[in-house]
Amino acid sequence: MKLLLSAVLCTSSVFSFAQNQKKFNDTTLLQPVEVNAVRAGERAPFAKTNVSKKDIEKINLGQDLPFLLSQTPSAVVNSDAGAGVGYTGIRIRGTDASRINVTLNGIPYNDAESQGTYFVDLPDFASSVNSIQIQRGVGTSTNGAGAFGANINLSTNEVNKQSFVELNNSVGSYNTWKRNLQFGSGLLGKHFTVDGRISQITSDGYIERATSNLKSIYFTTAYVTDNNSLRFNVFGGKEKTYQAWDGVPESMLAINRRYNEIGTEKPGAPYDNETDNYIQTHYQLFYNHKFNAYWKSNIAVFYTKGKGYYEQYKAAQALADYGLPDYTNGGSTVTQTDLIRRLWLDNNFYGTIFSAQHQKNKTEFTAGGGWDGYDGEHFGEITWAEVQAAVPAYYRWYDLMAHKKDFSVYSKWTQYWTKSFQTFADLQYRNIHYTINGFEHNPALQVNNTYNFVNPKLGFTWNVHHWQWYASYALAQHEPNRDDFEAGTTQQPKRELLNDVEAGIERKQQQYSFGVNVYYMKYKDQLILTGKINDVGAYTRINVPNSYRAGIELQGQYMINKYVNVAANATFSQNKIKNFTEYIDDYDNGGQTTNFYSSTNIALSPDVIVGGSINIMPFKNASCNLISKYVGRQYLDNTGKQSRSLDPYYVQDVRLSYELKGKVLHTTSFIVQLNNIFSKLYEPSGYSYSYIYGGQLTTENYYYPMAPFNFMAGVRVRL
Repeated sequence: MKLLLSAVLCTSSVFSFAQNQKKFNDTTLLQPVEVNAVRAGERAPFAKTNVSKKDIEKINLGQDLPFLLSQTPSAVVNSDAGAGVGYTGIRIRGTDASRINVTLNGIPYNDAESQGTYFVDLPDFASSVNSIQIQRGVGTSTNGAGAFGANINLSTNEVNKQSFVELNNSVGSYNTWKRNLQFGSGLLGKHFTVDGRISQITSDGYIERATSNLKSIYFTTAYVTDNNSLRFNVFGGKEKTYQAWDGVPESMLAINRRYNEIGTEKPGAPYDNETDNYIQTHYQLFYNHKFNAYWKSNIAVFYTKGKGYYEQYKAAQALADYGLPDYTNGGSTVTQTDLIRRLWLDNNFYGTIFSAQHQKNKTEFTAGGGWDGYDGEHFGEITWAEVQAAVPAYYRWYDLMAHKKDFSVYSKWTQYWTKSFQTFADLQYRNIHYTINGFEHNPALQVNNTYNFVNPKLGFTWNVHHWQWYASYALAQHEPNRDDFEAGTTQQPKRELLNDVEAGIERKQQQYSFGVNVYYMKYKDQLILTGKINDVGAYTRINVPNSYRAGIELQGQYMINKYVNVAANATFSQNKIKNFTEYIDDYDNGGQTTNFYSSTNIALSPDVIVGGSINIMPFKNASCNLISKYVGRQYLDNTGKQSRSLDPYYVQDVRLSYELKGKVLHTTSFIVQLNNIFSKLYEPSGYSYSYIYGGQLTTENYYYPMAPFNFMAGVRVRL
């Protein structure tokens, strides 16, 4: 069974703190208390997938973290550059990253304002990750942003008991190259440990000019005794990526799938520095204490510094749009100019998390929470203008501050009533306060909002004769993001509310295992794009009263013999909005027209998602994995029209690996990943907008194409 569970990411390998502690009997706090506080246990009544370090190592050749999770249930991933390096995204059950709670060692990672997660800012972070847990649905209470579709919890804080030095090199299509150096001291004197990593990933990308130059570091040191542990982490990344955010217009898709219109406002050749540049550094300090056999606790403080900009060449810009007067030169008046601008973000994110955990006889109890603050400065600078005399040097046309405070506490209670039956109860209180002092296109709009959320969760689990039955209910509430508030004084958004019901059955045997999970996620006031414009003419999300996601998730693994095993997962779902109104710009008559739909599909939420693999071990330490993914039709907007949709796609990958053991070189691993071997031309994401002009309705679709056949090959040497 262990061989089967480690074969592919879509398996449900169990991460057990208790078992790992038995391996290290000279100390008791080698496992991170802060992670245990927010993760769901093996018998918790929630849909979850655990990914081990061994699973990650098998596929970690340089692609961003979402692509390492692409075979987990209900997941769909995409890449702006088309090859999995640079800006990437993940959706789980159709839910985008702004509604997926992500924590790093229990510390919030979601951007405080957009609520999204940008793993491009932490390139190769997966190389330092020891384990990942994905909870689908609302899941258990955690720190940071509200989970409206999934939680992803990453842990790096486990102790490496043995010393090591590891070198990784990977090369592949589109001049993709990853290299890193990792090291660990092991336990020195049974108490002290140091680990580190330096990495660089570069790629030209599949899309034209969508280059990436990504660098990162990771350093951690810890002191561990029988009852105490103290750990300090420093990690961060520096990224420079050529923008490919706009996608490929439908008119170009058949002509040149690699087309990138960004940078083409510059006359002649595209502007060569239309790039995104960002540096993010994390500091984390943890203290864990074991009071006795029944009680343990943790507290952590953290600080994250982020600063960067994206640069644009903009043609024929009106000086008035930048708060500048017309420029008079002799007898002529200049009202516009070509220019280069940088849109900056300089932010500080800081706070603390804490928990206390009690386990005695048949009762487990956890109480915890966190507080964090965010200060973000948004400003824009003009660094060059064709009519330079019309623009002051490094002119700053907006400079705006935003602040956010987030406080939460939770308690979790698990009671084992019998050997087979247990109940789970969880209650969270969360307080959020936003202060936004204007926006780029609406500097006079002030936001000062406070939200108070009470989120209960409860469920039960029943185990008998290798069968596990469970059911749970969870309520979650989610605050709007920064862009939602720019809707204007008359269109301020409300919070979103989700009622999530989950029920499942699992069976695990030595030769096989399978699981079935059904879910119903009922939304009130979900924020979605409708085409409606705000006070400054920008498209913004608005609350829709009634929408839902309902589906069934299937997982199964079967060991045919010691040479061959198979694994698969499938999600079948409906994702609907009731009573939806579409707004369409009317350029002929001004204003907007509307279309009403009594029931329609939620955008980018496929009804079918299937992943699977056939895993062959022809001889010792060698494997061949045939990895498949099918994603059903996705709609680019919320109208459910096929003319505004992405075709279903099936992608087949092959992974070959071989491992050598030795005395000097402890382990040498060779991995070859052949992606999209049938060169399927597909697009996993995109967007659409429509307008009326000349008496006709015109729809503009944009796509994010993925690369045809491509490969990565890597060598990992561990001393």
